[in-house]
Amino acid sequence: MSSTETSPATDPDSTAGRERPVTGIRSTRQRAAIADALSEGDDFRSAQELHEELKARGESIGLTTVYRNLQALSQAGQIDALWDGSGEMRYRNCSSGHHHHLVCRVCGTTVEVQAEPVERWASRIAAEHGFSDIHHTVEVFGVCADCRASR
Repeated sequence: MSSTETSPATDPDSTAGRERPVTGIRSTRQRAAIADALSEGDDFRSAQELHEELKARGESIGLTTVYRNLQALSQAGQIDALWDGSGEMRYRNCSSGHHHHLVCRVCGTTVEVQAEPVERWASRIAAEHGFSDIHHTVEVFGVCADCRASR
């Protein structure tokens, strides 16, 4: 191998050996590291929190790169993204196909829900206005039973 060639072991952008390949979008070392971090846990985390986790692991990834990759992973349907009650976007590993979330405004607990009536409503409204090929997200905010009981 010449000095200009790289192998998976020496290529800084290689994802060889990573546990979690990212499908549907171009794979990079940074994207794989972000996907790996998200796969560890079910909680939603902000880009800043993920950036801090990655730095603590010794990953050299800038905050802008984290934001850009989270957006790409979200658009590819690889991760869940939702606005929290304070207006910040939060992310987590996507555990199922298309779904919606119930989010507790007090503790942040999230519950994934399948909501066929929402799907029918979104399709009907889109058709009424001449839209097709629609995509939507729905987050319903409230207070969970545990937080309600502790009040």
